[in-house]
Amino acid sequence: MLSMLEMLKQIEDSYLAAYEGVTIRHLLTHTHGLIIADGKLVSEYKPGESWAYRGPSIELLTSIIKKTTGQSVADIVKEHVIDPVGFQSTEWVKMSQPHSKIANAIRDTDNIFWTETDVVDGSGMNMYVSAKELAMWGYLHLTEGKWGGKQIIPREIIQMATSIQTPDPSLPIHKNGFLWFVKDTNHTFNQIGDIVPKGSYQLLGYTNVALLVIPDENVVAVRMFNRYGSTEGYDYLKDIRSFGDTVYKCSIKESRTQ
Repeated sequence: MLSMLEMLKQIEDSYLAAYEGVTIRHLLTHTHGLIIADGKLVSEYKPGESWAYRGPSIELLTSIIKKTTGQSVADIVKEHVIDPVGFQSTEWVKMSQPHSKIANAIRDTDNIFWTETDVVDGSGMNMYVSAKELAMWGYLHLTEGKWGGKQIIPREIIQMATSIQTPDPSLPIHKNGFLWFVKDTNHTFNQIGDIVPKGSYQLLGYTNVALLVIPDENVVAVRMFNRYGSTEGYDYLKDIRSFGDTVYKCSIKESRTQ
């Protein structure tokens, strides 16, 4: 029978093995391959060889940031974005407590709620934002970090975040900047519309939230629902692509009438 020390050593070794070859770029582009299976951290595929959105990447990134800067993600975002821009409806929320500004999500009884965390340091999936301020977040990226005539975020950071950073862009997988989806060539798995111009970028959230930025048209578009889960027959990819295509068609029509 293994001693407790030996068991802990085995767990540590398995975690280290899963991390082998994983870089911060892999974590930021969802190409790391890390996944929790049977309560263990394992590698689903070699880093950089595929794409999958998995929780361990966000948890690891927030831990790295806290260890290297001494600040939480929430503290950094508040200091450099929320306070300078003047956001009033953007925050990490304790899920165990009611909140006057948050609409309840409609969901079927068999849908498991995505998070029940009370952690408000930016490491949990519990950031809430109004539609208006989500659009303002997109506009801050569209202006490459400028707000009120001031460069509040370095232009280079915005440019890196919103351009393709996937380690091997030639692979037929989702293309990401730093967490943003970035439009490249059309694929059946794309979550950005087929006619949306190359170089556009998008963020997605629970309850079918979407934030789309189309630099070619100087457009920021947001949609928000408060339903979690999908009705029978709902085609998510078709729906989210049609959102982008509809926004783009409207922007072209508007520009032609001016």
